[in-house]
Amino acid sequence: MELFFKNAYELSEMIRNKEISSRELTESVINRIEAVEDRVEAYTTLTKDNAIKTAIEIDNKIQRGESVAPLAGIPIGIKDNISTKGITTTCSSKMLENYIPPFNATVVDKISNAGMVITGKLNMDEFAMGSSTENSYFKKTKNPNDLSRIPGGSSGGSAASVAAGEAIVSLGSDTGGSIRQPASYCGVVGLKPTYGSVSRYGLVAFASSLDQIGPFGRCVKDVAMLQSVINGYDKMDSTSAYREYSNLSDNLKSDVKGLKIGMPKEYFGAGIDDNVKTAVYNAVKQLELKGAIVKEISLPSTDYALSAYYIISSAEASSNLARFDGVKYGYRTKDYDSLIDMYEKTRSEGFGDEVKRRIMLGTFVLSSGYYDAYYKRAKQIQKRITSEFISSFNDIDVIATPTVPSTAFKIGENTDDPLKMYSTDICTVTINIAGLPAISIPCGRDEKGLPIGLQLIGNKFSEQTLLDTAYSYEQLVGGFKMPAVL
Repeated sequence: MELFFKNAYELSEMIRNKEISSRELTESVINRIEAVEDRVEAYTTLTKDNAIKTAIEIDNKIQRGESVAPLAGIPIGIKDNISTKGITTTCSSKMLENYIPPFNATVVDKISNAGMVITGKLNMDEFAMGSSTENSYFKKTKNPNDLSRIPGGSSGGSAASVAAGEAIVSLGSDTGGSIRQPASYCGVVGLKPTYGSVSRYGLVAFASSLDQIGPFGRCVKDVAMLQSVINGYDKMDSTSAYREYSNLSDNLKSDVKGLKIGMPKEYFGAGIDDNVKTAVYNAVKQLELKGAIVKEISLPSTDYALSAYYIISSAEASSNLARFDGVKYGYRTKDYDSLIDMYEKTRSEGFGDEVKRRIMLGTFVLSSGYYDAYYKRAKQIQKRITSEFISSFNDIDVIATPTVPSTAFKIGENTDDPLKMYSTDICTVTINIAGLPAISIPCGRDEKGLPIGLQLIGNKFSEQTLLDTAYSYEQLVGGFKMPAVL
């Protein structure tokens, strides 16, 4: 197997045992990018020279006998809404097309301190608003399993790069499913951590109360290793949780005997493809045969989650994106007659259709006369959904659901139907609303050979339990399957 398709934990051992060099691995990934990027289009910016430089530095440390972190020398791609000092951070928007941040996000400092090799910035839906990566100003990322289909979104580039071998691991962000949904579509592993467990400092905000940075990998252990690097308290983030974090990969185990798994009936009703239902049921059955205890549960407010999510997230987006006005930084229209005219033209020209749609929706639900009718009621639903999850975890350890209702759809298939596009998030938005952790792992393929994802949901800060459960299933069925089309 080529180096670019090996797992990070395997490559880590090979680098530290001097079986390969980080430079050799990095060049393998760069060569892979050069071979397939014109078809996959996962990257917005490549940093090949800096990647080679970092790899050489790691190799020199190892040659000198210095200790290095477990993921030192491993190539990683970064979603393009995570601030990288000296490297463009565009959010895949015309508004920030030429923006070069003067600082790193906390997670970027952490992976740099761990000696990881940044290969570049990854394509996404503009300002993380979308479910297909078709809303990028620059390009449309393709699904490596079928280049005619979407990779999911908004972290489509992050998922596709890992699936295609253009990165060993990657970072994405998840506001309503933007890590788990593309992980499911692309057939990789994606973790949305507990809100507050990973610093959001340096993440360009979409909806601040919902956004969370998290890892992608081709196996559960890789995701556990990367999560252990990026989690932890950060004084630069006022929402960061002050607590102790154990090493998730060191504590990984595959025993599920006695584990209580809940299956909410609301996640298996109308709108969920039969192939998806069957694959998820079969996956849970495998865990049951290994000693897990499975029971049906109910989360009755699930039907209201999608509406509540889009009201809350759009309201916060309206506020967060007000800063992009053509004055401080970013795009500014060339021709204008007054300050107000400059604001209007800058924002009209700089934002794409989906971003403008959500800004208008958010402004509307926050406006006088509509706040109580929409935003206040959405926040009440949020409280109810959170309460239902908390009550469920009194009796169970993990909740199992489909990650998305169906497999990846064709590029352009849903672009003219925003409501149909939004419905792809029906199984994922509740987790962000409640601030819970959840992971998507591959659990099968449909008749077209497209990946299906199993979503495992845990109580707050129960990432170890989620990863153990996912790892147990992965050990039973085998891991990542390389896309046949590349």
